[in-house]
Amino acid sequence: MTESLLSVQLYTVREALQEDLPGTLARLAELGLTQVEAFNIVGLEGLGDALTAAGLTSPTAHQRFVAEEQEPIFEKAQALGVRTLIDPHIDDSRWQTADGVKRIADDLAAAADRAKAFGLAIGYHNHAFEFETKIEGRPAYDLFAEIVPASVFLELDTYWAAVGGSDPVELLGRLGDKVVALHVKDGPGTHENKDQVAVGSGSLPIRAIIEAAPEALRVIELDDSRDDRFQAVADSVAFLTKEGLA
Repeated sequence: MTESLLSVQLYTVREALQEDLPGTLARLAELGLTQVEAFNIVGLEGLGDALTAAGLTSPTAHQRFVAEEQEPIFEKAQALGVRTLIDPHIDDSRWQTADGVKRIADDLAAAADRAKAFGLAIGYHNHAFEFETKIEGRPAYDLFAEIVPASVFLELDTYWAAVGGSDPVELLGRLGDKVVALHVKDGPGTHENKDQVAVGSGSLPIRAIIEAAPEALRVIELDDSRDDRFQAVADSVAFLTKEGLA
């Protein structure tokens, strides 16, 4: 692999970012990371300068944009050098019917059309509820993935897919090139965020997941943990590097 596909979702170290944005990004770079996945890009002041100072890029970023004023969001993403802007959460109330899922796909497709003018691609990141919600006996996410146009990409949170009752390896086999990034996280597969642990320390089949989407960006994330989250990121990087998965 000539270029690392490893990244980290900055939400994992959100408290440290608030206390010392440049210092936290520098610490991540010291782990050997060259990429991160920013979040709240319209609210995190000084992010662009801090990324540059740390020698980091943010090829993907999280920011809610569905049902928001999109032009200033897209302008900010463009200024940060983001290539794929990902909506991290569309309310579960919208996923209850086939018509609701179609409207979600339409909203994302419309955003993708607008984002082209800013040199941006558009994506969506799942939680567990998109899989737990069933429409005619099928996970709502499966319907969504079938009808969303090719202009909308997917970032599969493999942990939440598993918590929601789907096999992430099998799912990635079906989704194919629609998936541009993975959230690689680990733990016992429960809804409790604090149960999450460093990648390689939990129950998910990490190697099989990554090998099912070998071209996808591998974004380490912990929503929370009972252990120090920065150390968990360091341990995750070490594990993935040792296993040849970075």
